[in-house]
Amino acid sequence: MKYYCFLLFVLLSNVALFAQKDRNIDHQSILWTRYTNQLQLNGKWSLHAEFDNRFFIKPMQQNLFVIRIQGRYKLSNPLESGAGFAYFSVDTQVPEVATTVNIPEYRAQQDITWKLNVKQVTLLQRFQIEERFIHNANKEELLPGSTFSWRFRYRLQAQYTFWRKEKKIAKAVLSDEIMFNFGKKIIKNTFDQNRIYIALQYGFNPNIALELGYLNSYQRRANGIDYFSRDIIRFSIFHKIKKRSRRL
Repeated sequence: MKYYCFLLFVLLSNVALFAQKDRNIDHQSILWTRYTNQLQLNGKWSLHAEFDNRFFIKPMQQNLFVIRIQGRYKLSNPLESGAGFAYFSVDTQVPEVATTVNIPEYRAQQDITWKLNVKQVTLLQRFQIEERFIHNANKEELLPGSTFSWRFRYRLQAQYTFWRKEKKIAKAVLSDEIMFNFGKKIIKNTFDQNRIYIALQYGFNPNIALELGYLNSYQRRANGIDYFSRDIIRFSIFHKIKKRSRRL
């Protein structure tokens, strides 16, 4: 299992490095801030909500805002499934280009997540499918209709617990995620992007945790020639709530 996970990390990293040769690359710096709420309904079901705000640092400019809601079900000890909906409001993907309209995207998503605990290390694999409806628009206004496409995402993540005291805990997080687009409108950008992430997470108790990390996103644009290389600082707040059972 250890060798299998190591090979997957190497494979995904090499895909990103190979894609960076002889391309037109736009380098960007972005700050992502998010709040994630997990409501534990019972031993099997939970409801997750996420609010994510992203903006460019140089120059200072709003990138997009995200709201996600999903239900999750524990199939067995290592397996969990989820399904939900996300709304994106995209201000711009290029901060130097002024726009007067925010472009909405409506996205359904389903995933299967596999989890393995080995002493102080937790390994997670996530297989996710997304159905994306992006509203048609130009630089001045929204146009009728939307463009539909599929996206497949695979993420391999490792969490290492290096400190624990009473209810407090500190972890190191490392992940690699690769994404592919599919659909009638997808011609030159089947490979969408690769994300490499490293972070430190501190839990004040089992219900509240903060995470600060660096994410490198390498994304191919629709024309197949231009790419985004994004240096992203990500700050996250994780909040868990357990539903109290009624006593008669």
